[in-house]
Amino acid sequence: MWRRRVLLLLKPFDVYPPRSTGTVSSPLPGVKNPQILGYLDDRCRVHKETINYCQDVLQRKSLDLEPVFRNDLSQPIRHVDLVITVGGDGTLLQASHFMDDSIPIVGVNSDPTQVEEVKEFSNEFDATRSTGYLCAATAANFEQVLDEILEGYKAPSELSRISICLNDHPLSTYALNDILVAHPCPATVSRFSFLITGHGQKSSSLVNSRSSGLRVSTAAGSTAAMLSAGGFPMPVSSKDLQYMVREPILPRADEVPLMHGIIRADQTMDATWFSKEGVLYIDGSHVFHSLRHGDTIEISSKAPILKVFLPPHLLS
Repeated sequence: MWRRRVLLLLKPFDVYPPRSTGTVSSPLPGVKNPQILGYLDDRCRVHKETINYCQDVLQRKSLDLEPVFRNDLSQPIRHVDLVITVGGDGTLLQASHFMDDSIPIVGVNSDPTQVEEVKEFSNEFDATRSTGYLCAATAANFEQVLDEILEGYKAPSELSRISICLNDHPLSTYALNDILVAHPCPATVSRFSFLITGHGQKSSSLVNSRSSGLRVSTAAGSTAAMLSAGGFPMPVSSKDLQYMVREPILPRADEVPLMHGIIRADQTMDATWFSKEGVLYIDGSHVFHSLRHGDTIEISSKAPILKVFLPPHLLS
């Protein structure tokens, strides 16, 4: 039975470019197309209206509501029955870093892309808004989705996350989408080795790599950067991970098949970093850990699952 305690996590407004001076008719210096400014203003307006609408709906249903901007989130999320994020996938990902497997989460895409708008401005600028791939709701259907959740008609899916040990020390943040291991300068070669081990299974061959880095994704993250890089989409319920060596430099013929593959649920990837410096990024650029020559990284799906209410297209 729902105790009706809800954390409402909000995308902040400062992600939109500041507009302290200038108007659409008198744009800021360097802006060649004043329509872009009106477009940015509209994005901020739509986001604010969605936040206000969601708050109104929650208050009408007499829920115990705590609104928090995502930048102010610093402690593990506890003592609530449901987390609702209002923004896009980035807000949901940030919330996931503070959650265990006991609380479900649902995302509201506050500013979904408008197909006609993209067509209208395609020759002027990129009018793509928020993808919200993992978000189950928008302002248009938020109340319906919320009612289905509160009344028990909609069940959360259990999504795998990536567990990371750096030099044998488990990191407290689990990746819901992916991790990237690379040199801090994208033009510099990343040098590392890796092998895949499993309980009672023979280890894979050791791969020594010179490349642009290593990406590992969950099933949920397989349709993001991994797919853009040439990977393949995975069923969202899969517990396996997908990995890809980015732009490998002259791999041996027997190593080519090992540049891209699967880390199964009962397997672990053990990697060693051999460049002077490096960075391990978790779900984008906001959460990262510095690497030094000789550091070891253990990667697996042995992390607490995350309970997420998903949109219908991910459940089919």
